[in-house]
Amino acid sequence: MVVPTYNEAANIGWIVERLRRAEPEVDVLIVDDSSPDGTGALADEMAATDSRVHVLHRTVKNGLGAAYLEGFAWALERDYDVIGEMDADGSHQPEQLHRLLEALRSADLVIGSRYVRGGSVVNWPLSRQALSRGGNLYVRMLLGLSIRDATAGFRVFRRETLEKIELASVESAGYVFQTDLATRTVRAGLVVKEVPIEFVERVRGASKMSGAVASESLKLVTRWGLQERRAQLRHALDKR
Repeated sequence: MVVPTYNEAANIGWIVERLRRAEPEVDVLIVDDSSPDGTGALADEMAATDSRVHVLHRTVKNGLGAAYLEGFAWALERDYDVIGEMDADGSHQPEQLHRLLEALRSADLVIGSRYVRGGSVVNWPLSRQALSRGGNLYVRMLLGLSIRDATAGFRVFRRETLEKIELASVESAGYVFQTDLATRTVRAGLVVKEVPIEFVERVRGASKMSGAVASESLKLVTRWGLQERRAQLRHALDKR
């Protein structure tokens, strides 16, 4: 599991301990963006005492997507067959990871979804829920996806999936990275499944979501949607 971190000293030990206890056979890669609060040093301490915990230190902080791409590259180079991602703040519960791994037996990408039957969100204000649900509706309408929670960050990929969706051409750096990879997987004709999870808002530390991040997501999804519509129009005209 790839776990990106920036200033998560209050959470990283707690979440890795839960993950190791819930899934003892799963390796953990912490990708730290030179956190000034000492998260990277704490990660190194865990790695020194647990052979299944690894740390990748990045010298620049240039977005969640960039951190995941480096983490995926690290895992692919080491021949992992299944590569996952989750947040470090406890919003994704390691105790529910088994649901995703079981579903991956018949899928190429499995998403832990807040918005399928059985999924839920804990401790989010209605305004935040409305923004998230609205964003996912916008994604479905503009990109033509059937995925209910394309912005979710708790997911597992088959190795072959990441190899097929051309990670080298990914430009999205922020949270829209999740939508980007889900869209690429669908466009590649691969199987995407959603399983319900209970998403829990962080209780320690500060959220990394910001207006700039939301703006990037809106702009990129709109651009991708317009590109898709133009491609569909050209295809229709070519068939005449």
